[in-house]
Amino acid sequence: MTGNAPRRRFHGRRQGKRLKPGRRRLIDELLPRLRVPLAAAADPPRLFPDPPAEVWLEIGFGGGEHLAAQARTRADVGLIGCEPFINGVARLLSEIEAAGLTNIRLFDDDARLLLDALPDACLGRVFLLFPDPWPKARHHKRRFVNPRNLDRLARVTADGAEIRIATDHMGLAAWTLEQVGRHPAFAWTARRPDDWRRRPADATETRYESKALRDGRRRVYLTFRRHARAPGVEKTS
Repeated sequence: MTGNAPRRRFHGRRQGKRLKPGRRRLIDELLPRLRVPLAAAADPPRLFPDPPAEVWLEIGFGGGEHLAAQARTRADVGLIGCEPFINGVARLLSEIEAAGLTNIRLFDDDARLLLDALPDACLGRVFLLFPDPWPKARHHKRRFVNPRNLDRLARVTADGAEIRIATDHMGLAAWTLEQVGRHPAFAWTARRPDDWRRRPADATETRYESKALRDGRRRVYLTFRRHARAPGVEKTS
């Protein structure tokens, strides 16, 4: 952010337990090399050492299991992960260092700041996996899927791009279908029950998803596709 612009209110934890020395080192030494400066977000492919075929974004990557797996299996894709929780960032940095992954870049702040800095139609896929459901009615306004953020996603996703949203909270699943269903830029791709009951074949189970499975909670996997823009239309908002 620049000047005296007001900072958006962020709801959620920034840090948990004290980091061990090895992970503290990664935060101090590796994170600065992988962090996405907002000024550089205007040209996402140039964030990576090799020009990627596409750039994908994961919002709230938690411990980074899914993001790291995508990076290992899709070396042709540049992946940006947003996660303000520093313990999760440190865990992913450990995986990046151990596996020698070069196609991940990180933004350890509010994802809305990054979305506003990205250029139009630059993302081929966006993941929002098991976000905080904010179950109390008075907190629903904190849910990431809302009209303003959908406008942001509509602007930065390319024609035909996928947005994948997973949750184990049925109230949030219904909310998501209602919110996205109202937005003219996206369409739900499901044609049969397995399309939303089963995790996509190329996705990896996250730690939170594993816990939901152990606890016997249902999981829902929603995939939406970005409509093609009308000729001459650059933005939706």
